Amino acid sequence: MPVYIALLRGVNVGGRAKVAMSDLRALLTELGFEDARSLLQSGNLVFRGAARKAAEIEASLFSALQRRLGLRSDVMIRTAHDWDGIVAGNPFPDETQRDPAHVVVLFLTLAASAAAVAALQGAIAGREIVRGSGRQIYAYYPDGIGRSKLTLPAIEAALGTRATGRNWNTVLKIAALARP
Repeated sequence: MPVYIALLRGVNVGGRAKVAMSDLRALLTELGFEDARSLLQSGNLVFRGAARKAAEIEASLFSALQRRLGLRSDVMIRTAHDWDGIVAGNPFPDETQRDPAHVVVLFLTLAASAAAVAALQGAIAGREIVRGSGRQIYAYYPDGIGRSKLTLPAIEAALGTRATGRNWNTVLKIAALARP
């Protein structure tokens, strides 16, 4: 049975979209998934279920979140196999060893082209670096994330899609949680 990872956008951040992880795990069980686990309080879920397309699970979970919990949150689904590729594809290996909290993987609802990511990089005024293409891109914030002008809204506007980010430490913790 495949292992899936669900990332919810904007859950329990800044006092908005508050939801208990126990409620999210129970919702996954109600939807027919098994072994639902969560990491931190920010909408990181790992679970098993019958083979389905990611888009189907995203739509089903998005709808159930609204209907049952009154939560409107984008949902990004990746398989454990996808996740292994995300970890292996890290274009910032030195930075993740030295400064893992400042490397962020941005998970996108729609794939971004290499040209769109290059245009985003060209528009950055600071020292931040973005790399990748497809349904996730990687960003390195050498001067920290809090004061950076490379914000999630700016990234979404440049790429024309919604996104949610996880720092490298969280990416690795999710990878460990997704292993049998």
